[in-house]
Amino acid sequence: MTPSSNPSPEVTTAGVPRPGGSGLLAGAAVSRVGYGAMQLERLREERHTAVALLRRAVELGVDHIDTAEFYGNGLVNGLIREAIRPEDGVVVVSKVGADPNPGGRIPLRPAQRPEELRASVEDNLKSLGLDRIPVVNLRRMDTGPGIRPEADQVVDIDDQLAVMVALRDEGKIGGIGLSSVTLEKLRHALPAGIVCVQNAYSLVARGDEDMLDLCLAEGIAWVPYFPLGGAFPGLPKVTEEPAVLAAAQALDSTPSQIGLAWLLRHAPNTLLIAGTADAGHLEQNIAAGSVELDEATLAELDAVLSRPTDVSIR
Repeated sequence: MTPSSNPSPEVTTAGVPRPGGSGLLAGAAVSRVGYGAMQLERLREERHTAVALLRRAVELGVDHIDTAEFYGNGLVNGLIREAIRPEDGVVVVSKVGADPNPGGRIPLRPAQRPEELRASVEDNLKSLGLDRIPVVNLRRMDTGPGIRPEADQVVDIDDQLAVMVALRDEGKIGGIGLSSVTLEKLRHALPAGIVCVQNAYSLVARGDEDMLDLCLAEGIAWVPYFPLGGAFPGLPKVTEEPAVLAAAQALDSTPSQIGLAWLLRHAPNTLLIAGTADAGHLEQNIAAGSVELDEATLAELDAVLSRPTDVSIR
């Protein structure tokens, strides 16, 4: 589950064209349309189906998979370990900053302290069956939908970066990413060598445009989560936007494909990790990498107004 040598950046190690073309993540060429594994938890009782879905993603050219130990309390990482082979050349990206919270009102809890970050990396290494995780994102919880840290979970980013850099120096992780982070914190963290940023962002929720510009200027991959919105109450849904519906009808595509295609066109450093537990939706998401937006359609989509996204759960 680590990238291997590949003579052509336009195809995977298996020779499959990369959906959406090729992008860079921590110095490795990856498909711009990847896969977010969070929803595989829904297939807890259908392990064979979940493994088959991951294999299908690889067959279709996906070689960038996003996961976390707190997805199903290690379940999703175990599925990836079972399904993905070293020869697939898949770049597996995990995240730390939260721990599973089985039985809680919310299935995860903040785990922001340096010792918790280190323990989470160790848990991810074990469940993924890896000696080194290619990229690990530090989920800061400063912004975007989701829980917020309180009390001793409010930790200075310098203390967190120190342990992340130490883990990188020890060879346990490759690149360091940030998630749910503010522009100020990203700027502060740049000297640590940030390779990607994961924030909530979509066609209808573009509050982080300045951060996207900074990432582009610094050669940092932009990996939007909730790229179609709608995962939390009050989070705007891309698929309900009239301009998106009109574009989908005109281009014989689905609204979801239009929303994903716009993200790819909007910035060349964008990597998608749309997730699903359905094989049909997986194929539709991957096919979004082939949707061509003409200039008139692109102008109509660009003109869509951004709406607030900062929804927190406590």
